[in-house]
Amino acid sequence: MLVRRAVEQDVIKIITVMKDAEASGFMLYEPNERQPTPDSLSKFIKIMNTAPKSCFFVAEENEEILGYLLLKAENLSRTSHRATIAVGVHSLSRGKGTGTKLFEHMINWAKQQKLHRLELTVIEHNSQAVHLYKKMGFIEEGVKRDSLWIHDRFVNEIYMSLLL
Repeated sequence: MLVRRAVEQDVIKIITVMKDAEASGFMLYEPNERQPTPDSLSKFIKIMNTAPKSCFFVAEENEEILGYLLLKAENLSRTSHRATIAVGVHSLSRGKGTGTKLFEHMINWAKQQKLHRLELTVIEHNSQAVHLYKKMGFIEEGVKRDSLWIHDRFVNEIYMSLLL
């Protein structure tokens, strides 16, 4: 499995993974709520890959995109040491090391960029993701109570971080 920066030629395959990941019900977006176009995603990839300390990574195997990870750094002088993470893995690739490879690559890259703090949130009942993040060294910092409205009820998000 290869983890690398996303490129414009990946957009159709990335959109497929995004839609599949969102169908899980564990993402911020509801299934089919986000409708990315190849043009809009291509522009976003360019922005992410040229912004200081930010990057859009994909995990690829046999020319297929298995997952993606966005690392978005902040620009203010007081917060430029930290970045926020969003990740999605295709359902056929979950539990097979794709998320681990994406995180390992991203953490090494973030260290080279002299980032100090990586942050993410995760839906409280997404135990598979929580397990992955803890395995990668993230710790729980708190709970965002009733942060999301899912299936006619409020759901908590766990706030997690990793210090490099």
